[in-house]
Amino acid sequence: MTIDWIKNPTIPAIAQESDTGEILMLAYMNEEAYNLTLATGYAHYFSRSKQRIWKKGETSGHTQKIVDMLLDCDADTLILKIEQSGVACHTGRKSCFFTSVVRDEIIADKVVDTDAIYSVVDTLYHTILERKSDDSKKSWTKKLLNDKALMLSKIKEEADEVCVAIDRESDRQVIYESADLLYHTLVGLGYRDISPDRVKQELAKRFGHSGIEEKEGRSK
Repeated sequence: MTIDWIKNPTIPAIAQESDTGEILMLAYMNEEAYNLTLATGYAHYFSRSKQRIWKKGETSGHTQKIVDMLLDCDADTLILKIEQSGVACHTGRKSCFFTSVVRDEIIADKVVDTDAIYSVVDTLYHTILERKSDDSKKSWTKKLLNDKALMLSKIKEEADEVCVAIDRESDRQVIYESADLLYHTLVGLGYRDISPDRVKQELAKRFGHSGIEEKEGRSK
């Protein structure tokens, strides 16, 4: 039985601890990620938010060594039997499944402090995404996400304040205003479900290219 990648360009891949059977996470694979996983013996996935291949643990070092790969009867879902190094979840918990819907509570504690592993931008962006689904009435992030007009006005306001700070204020104020602008921009990215990793990819593509040529190319 083989996977029809034309019919199913990406398929769910469930990571399961080989010795305990515990479900650790669910991600997606395309054909390239699938072949890389087979070739290297370590789990690779296709990130739909980042729009790229990623090796599990590429940042954290928390890799997943493949023990076996099981394909379901419809050939459109995989179970990866793995040996997990460290933890599976970016929050620092062993498994990504730690919220009980029935009990409405978190049922697993953090095992690893991931704040020291991931960049502050990545950590902040994931926090913003978490705010999208909670019901907090005291969260400024939640308020921005629920009010598009307010969110856009704040991004414009913070951009103007950065310009003013660069023009005539102290270095400390420039840093302060830039942090405000970055935060509000990340809220905007979260509103659109666009990972900041895609912005990094765009910046990386521009290395070695003239900024003037790049702008001219956009106008054509």
